[in-house]
Amino acid sequence: MKFLVRSLLTDIERITGVQVYGRVAGVQGMLVEAGGVQRQISVGDRCHVIARDGRRIPCEAVGFRNGRALLMPFFPIDGVGLGCRTEVQDSEPVAHPETGWLGRVINAFAEPVDGLGPLPLGDVAYPIRNRPPPAHARARVQGKVDLGVRSVNTFLTMCRGQRMGIFAGSGVGKSSILSMMAKNTSCDVAVIGLIGERGREAREFIEDDLGVEGLKRSVVVVSTSDESPLMRRQAAYLTLSVAEFFRDQGNDVLCMMDSVTRFAMANREISLSAGEPPASKGYTPTVFAELPRLLERAGPGVGKGSITGLFTVLVDGDDHNEPISDAVRGILDGHIVLDRAIADRGRYPAVNVLRSVSRTMPACNNDEENVLVSTARRLLATYEDMAELIRLGAYRRGTDPAVDEAMHYYPQLEAFLAQKKTDATDLATCYRRLAEILGLPFGGDGMGRK
Repeated sequence: MKFLVRSLLTDIERITGVQVYGRVAGVQGMLVEAGGVQRQISVGDRCHVIARDGRRIPCEAVGFRNGRALLMPFFPIDGVGLGCRTEVQDSEPVAHPETGWLGRVINAFAEPVDGLGPLPLGDVAYPIRNRPPPAHARARVQGKVDLGVRSVNTFLTMCRGQRMGIFAGSGVGKSSILSMMAKNTSCDVAVIGLIGERGREAREFIEDDLGVEGLKRSVVVVSTSDESPLMRRQAAYLTLSVAEFFRDQGNDVLCMMDSVTRFAMANREISLSAGEPPASKGYTPTVFAELPRLLERAGPGVGKGSITGLFTVLVDGDDHNEPISDAVRGILDGHIVLDRAIADRGRYPAVNVLRSVSRTMPACNNDEENVLVSTARRLLATYEDMAELIRLGAYRRGTDPAVDEAMHYYPQLEAFLAQKKTDATDLATCYRRLAEILGLPFGGDGMGRK
């Protein structure tokens, strides 16, 4: 009720009693310059430009120049010319999520794109660009999440409310591991944002990877690569708004986004069009300011309910220190690194457990589980340090007992980390199989500290 009253008051305060409009004074690239409305709108407000054929093209104010408002359209501006009418929209951009959205596929405007009819609308308006809960009021991250992927369940265990990044170059298997998690993760609701996705892959993900049963508990937000940067950016914001609705219902929500990099690219296009100077590799300062505003919305709620976030990052040129990767890694609670060298030798998912980390894992594991993981990591690290000499035949067995031990266990650990896309392994089985490989005792259930 509090949220409903607040959203109604906000809308009432913005009602002016008159329709404010201006005229198009110029068009340059993706921007429309409008005169006559610059004193009635601010950055982030919405307008409609009326094209010559009568189409109403929604736009967003992204800046001001020479006394005119700079508007960026959500759709193509064919038919827009000098003198076209520009109308100011009164209310704040919001969505009205409802539990009836489960099983549906929507676009950045929360409109259905699955051909299954209109969506039911909830009573509470959720702002598209919402703020995260206050840090001091949020619950703690606790309780393991079963993702069904052995390498992640054991070496990079996630907890409810944690935010994890999946970092990889193109073609290394980001979408594949994401689809495995979407199908196998234990959660109440899944909200999946496909940002800047290929149109072909969007349908394949929904029908083949998610499947009928997975879709029943999911809401999928799709914005394909051919859509405007505003649509791609808003799809990311809407994904978090829908996740926040289900979190406020007391659900443990899995929020998956593919990818944060395309969200950053959309922000870059918008900022550069508005005249903001680039800072690093063409990315503007606004991009680095928007990343935490988006990612911090995931996490534990104030009471019951949480948003566990899985965000993919497309690493430019396989450089894991490029600006977006570096910025996102510093915001999230851990990172899963997919290695092209591992993929090239045919082991999928190509998770490099030595370069990956889950910042919440040591605290949520019990001592027995931590011993298992640290022992396996030590063996993998020892082998990788000597891998080149071993492959060249320059290392002789018996020279170093630690290396001999690593060589003995390495093939079994590699086989453990390899997993077919259709397989799923629960937490308890993951730890039990790892203990069997290492010959260590394990009597737990894989759920860590009680």
